[in-house]
Amino acid sequence: MSRLRVLCSATAIAAFAFTATAHAGPTLDRIKSNKAISIGYREASIPFSYLETGQKPVGFSLDLCADIVNRLESDLGTKLAVNLVPVNSSNRIPLIQNGTVDIECGGTSSSKKRLEQVMFSVSTFASQSAWLALSASGLKSPAALKGKVVVVTQGSNAVGVAQEISRKEKLDLNIAQAKDHAESFLMLTSGRAAAFLEDDILLAGLKAQYAKPETLAFIPSQYPKVYYGLMFSKDDPEFKKTVDGVLSGMMASGKFTKVYDKWFMSPIPPKNINLNFPMSAALKERVAHPSDVVDY
Repeated sequence: MSRLRVLCSATAIAAFAFTATAHAGPTLDRIKSNKAISIGYREASIPFSYLETGQKPVGFSLDLCADIVNRLESDLGTKLAVNLVPVNSSNRIPLIQNGTVDIECGGTSSSKKRLEQVMFSVSTFASQSAWLALSASGLKSPAALKGKVVVVTQGSNAVGVAQEISRKEKLDLNIAQAKDHAESFLMLTSGRAAAFLEDDILLAGLKAQYAKPETLAFIPSQYPKVYYGLMFSKDDPEFKKTVDGVLSGMMASGKFTKVYDKWFMSPIPPKNINLNFPMSAALKERVAHPSDVVDY
């Protein structure tokens, strides 16, 4: 996506939010009127969207969104300026709701609660919550975390998951909330938290990019599946139809699997590390039969 322009400052984001609000209406109408699309991206959600060398946003979800931009340009009969807006776990939904971001191409899971506020595409990934800890800690099960400080990322579904695990398993966890995944990871690696709870693939990405990955280990656990999708306003079913049409077409043609293999089964920047994370049976089912259904 060579035409992407990153909007990094708070001033730029605020200015774009004002412009988007001034052009109220469905997402497709706003994109057509502005001849521009605003894409939300994450700075540390490897390999979905993150910053590589030179602070360039790259990733699996951004590649999917590139095809969506191509379809929109074809449908609208015009070239679109593509603005990349950095988002985090706390502000991604509000920025979708107020029109600052037209579509978030990050690593966000759908849920019934979130569907009350926004809309998601057909599923693009299947994950589950997991604990990452320092290998030297010797933690062998979630039960060993009883009474300890653990970290989750503010605004992530992991906040509620950690609270529920603590309550159900009577762990009395001291749950700290960091501002983003990078800060959560730093709390873990610096020893300020005994474990970091997040979706398994995001933890695997952070671990693989770490200077000493052998010093980190997953705590054996088994939690329910969660499904990721591209996120956008719930007020524009026509936009969802376009997005789902592009993704379903990629799945049917095999292009989706090729993009998946590029980011999950091949060396990726900036360190050319291979996550070696094969497509799960749950995702293969969604690729064969595209769906946005969630169970919780």
